[in-house]
Amino acid sequence: MKKIALSALVVASLFNAPAFAGNPVAKKAATSTAKPADAAYKVQPQLSKLGWEGKAVTHGHNGTADFTGGEILVRGNQIVGGTVTVDMKTLKTTDITDAENNAKFMGHLSSDDFFSISKNPTATFKIKSVTPIKGAAADANNVNITGDLTIKGITNTITFPAKAGVKNGVAAASGIATVNRTKYDIKYGSKSFFEGIGDKAIYDDFTLSFNVIAKK
Repeated sequence: MKKIALSALVVASLFNAPAFAGNPVAKKAATSTAKPADAAYKVQPQLSKLGWEGKAVTHGHNGTADFTGGEILVRGNQIVGGTVTVDMKTLKTTDITDAENNAKFMGHLSSDDFFSISKNPTATFKIKSVTPIKGAAADANNVNITGDLTIKGITNTITFPAKAGVKNGVAAASGIATVNRTKYDIKYGSKSFFEGIGDKAIYDDFTLSFNVIAKK
């Protein structure tokens, strides 16, 4: 009798137990939060341009340098990141036409007073964010670009407006960035560090005008 009662209890417990093994609880389908993969467009040095301009109290100079490569990251039809590299050995001045004076001036720019090119042959800019400018006109700057600019091995974050877009497999960005040279240990002729230099002073800020073209 006890055996019959015990068997009945076991059977009852099996029927009343949750059916985890036979009928597993359905798991909620995972929702993907992954963003679309960014496409890397290759910078086209032969199509891209970089200009510079620096000014002093009584005069100024301008010139060019060459991009050597890099990539622009694209998501949909928007530029979202990337890195470009500049060959500092291609630095030129275009406003000094006399060959001897040009060579003398470029020798000074290449020295430790300025860009220390033999020690730091490249400069880079790495994009950290691209923020749309609301209400921008079709022919005006439409984004603010923030990124890390490295010159002489020193990196600082800068932000500047630009016109940027992606169309037919081509990503392009153009604009003018203002750079404080003293943040890159370029202090020669700066009133911020040398008092009493009067009209021999060179302004701390210089500008970089750029037009970067990258292709898919």
